[in-house]
Amino acid sequence: MTEQNRELIAGRYQLVERIGQGGMGRVWRALDQHLFGREIAVKEILFPPGLEDDDRAALLRRFIGEARAAVTLSHPGIITIHDVVEHDGAPVIVMELVRGQSLAAAIRGGGRLPVRRVAEIGAAVLDALAEAHRARIIHRDIKPDNVLLTKDRVVLTDFGIAHLADATTKLSHSGTVIGTPHYMPPEQLEGKRPTPAVDLWALGATLYHAVEGCPPFDAEGLHALAVAVFTRPHRPAVHAGPLAPVLDALLTKDPEQRVSADEAAEMLASVLRSTTPDPHAPEPGHAPEPGHAPQPGHAPEPASSNAPDPRAPRTPTVLDSDAGAGTPQRPLPDRPTAPPVPPAEAPVTREATYAREDGAPESTRRARPSRRSVVLAAVLATLVTGSVLTWTLTRDEGAPHGAGPAAGSRPAASSVTVVIGVDAPLSGGLSSMGVGIRNSAELAVRTANETKHVPGVTFEIKALDDGADAAKGASNAARFVSDEKVLGVVGPLNSVVAKTLVAPLAQANMAVVSPGNTDPVLTLGRDWAAGTTARPYSTYFRTVATDVDQGPFAARYLHGEANKTKLYVVDDTSAHGVSLTSGFTAAFTKLGGTVVGTEQVHPAERAFAGLAERVRSSGADAVYFGGYYDTAAPLSQQLKQAGVNVPLMGGDGIFDQQYLTTNPKAEGDLATNIGVAAEGTTQGRDFLARYRKAGYPEAAGWYGPYAYDATWTLIEAVKAVVTAHGGTLPGDARAKLPPAVARLGFDGVTGRVAFDGSGDTVNRRLTVYAVNGGTWTTVTSGPAAR
Repeated sequence: MTEQNRELIAGRYQLVERIGQGGMGRVWRALDQHLFGREIAVKEILFPPGLEDDDRAALLRRFIGEARAAVTLSHPGIITIHDVVEHDGAPVIVMELVRGQSLAAAIRGGGRLPVRRVAEIGAAVLDALAEAHRARIIHRDIKPDNVLLTKDRVVLTDFGIAHLADATTKLSHSGTVIGTPHYMPPEQLEGKRPTPAVDLWALGATLYHAVEGCPPFDAEGLHALAVAVFTRPHRPAVHAGPLAPVLDALLTKDPEQRVSADEAAEMLASVLRSTTPDPHAPEPGHAPEPGHAPQPGHAPEPASSNAPDPRAPRTPTVLDSDAGAGTPQRPLPDRPTAPPVPPAEAPVTREATYAREDGAPESTRRARPSRRSVVLAAVLATLVTGSVLTWTLTRDEGAPHGAGPAAGSRPAASSVTVVIGVDAPLSGGLSSMGVGIRNSAELAVRTANETKHVPGVTFEIKALDDGADAAKGASNAARFVSDEKVLGVVGPLNSVVAKTLVAPLAQANMAVVSPGNTDPVLTLGRDWAAGTTARPYSTYFRTVATDVDQGPFAARYLHGEANKTKLYVVDDTSAHGVSLTSGFTAAFTKLGGTVVGTEQVHPAERAFAGLAERVRSSGADAVYFGGYYDTAAPLSQQLKQAGVNVPLMGGDGIFDQQYLTTNPKAEGDLATNIGVAAEGTTQGRDFLARYRKAGYPEAAGWYGPYAYDATWTLIEAVKAVVTAHGGTLPGDARAKLPPAVARLGFDGVTGRVAFDGSGDTVNRRLTVYAVNGGTWTTVTSGPAAR
């Protein structure tokens, strides 16, 4: 078709004028002669040159079939497709003519858009995508060019074009991916089977471009851009404000860890609630170009032929060069290595009963958020703080902590729901520990509900998966804060996640009680090793001892009980590893021992022949390792293979079954672990019996009892706040919980639960384990000593 040859398409569609041109097709304004000259848009698809006839025929059949599937979609946010026909051996799409402009044109004409406007557009596109995904249709090419803005609509267009691109790639065997890489997630660049998560990443990149004025990733050339998408975080948002956590959640590299459409919609709704509409702004979705009326016609992918935005970087397509990608690295664990759905409760709540959020499959490495992204997540947290209403509760007599249902107990006449957030690694290598934490928290909640421990309150948990990845901390925090029922959080397991989770929760005055964090920085401040302590967060507490205790405890055992006097000290450069070795070294030398060598290794290193020779030459009678089992296991094995027949001792980072299964030379090695085994106390054995009776198929694990006590800490704090307010839960309950936690003292399943002025537990005990007969066996337990 040409400007001079405006023939009828399919005998009925008369072309009038071309209104768009791009690499994948041309768009025409046309008239439907069978419907009294109704204006329509006709998109002529341009096949890539050089296709064989058989490939062209197969591609035509596939595209028409998939495009016709999109005809079934009926939603105001999705452009209406009237017909799909063949013309001159190529597909033609007939669709409604949308009078407005694309989001890309709005950005070119007026620069970045206001935060609230972008949130409105995002919410509208999400609603359209939800309709498409329910029909099992994935767009695969969300970008500013394919989002159309009219006076009263936000319209998503070009369903099916990415299908054509995918099919062309397979047929041509070119090894490239056709599309717009600035808006494509890693899995799409890698050529994996698309899922709805592909569209969510692309939406995040589109909203980022709209609010920041440029795409989230930039690089010279396609290869460099692909590498950036695979390996680097997106550039920090400067103008996004409360939208930043939404962008972070959508731009999570691992699709299994990416926020879902429903969760993203909830976060966008929170942004809209926290921002004030501009009375002088256009209606949602309306984005007129300065100086002239909106150009008629639909503005799909062909609109990319317009002049580029001088403020935005050049957008290469994958036709520029072969795409390349690095191999993602696994996340560094901060602890060694499908949860069941808990029994349904039916509490009476102010709103709909809360639905739990469970974990996802194993994750790959995702980029850490910048410090700014954490701060911006805190902004969202602050904006929605105080949204909890005052609830009047029905008074009742509580039952003793930890007991089963009281005989003859009856439900309260009415009840409000308080949700306790749980952040833990529910997927990945540490999921066995994370699921044990989740189950134990749920058991505490069930016990509190059965015993009516807080009259008039029904507790629930909201479990979010962090995959032991710091990048999830800030986004999970934002999701907790945006849920007004969440009054406190149990977790996380990993200190590295805590460093991104705790700060935004502190901004929202939300209490956090961790059953597993051991980094001293979280309670003592960054200068603790120099003797200067300052508590960073008055809202953060933990029920376990810390790395301040582990190193000296190990030193006292090796020197005083194992009679080791010459040690070689190695760490894996992680904060956990360095904290352990620094505390160990100071205590061991103070006791009179000698450190005959020190070394740092990369956490991904697995070849230690040179290090083994240096240890052998040093004459060390033991090796102390600060770090994690996946590095310690090959180190131990290669030491023994090199004839260094001395024990390797580590902290709780190596105290894991995986250390034994991957290290046939582990016999005689040692580890400290924080706390005392539950089997060793009456309270612990009672907890384990109730846990088994509850029917959880997974073990509670080492941290399960500490998670139970952390959850019960928040339950007791809620009870204290309710009691202090005459049986009501005040509007500022979140803010009142941290000081209530600080004043608590009760006997838990791990012993006395109370906290010092830094938020650390006062019940600090540790245990030494040895590998004996292929299993970890208890050697000794005792109190920590500062």
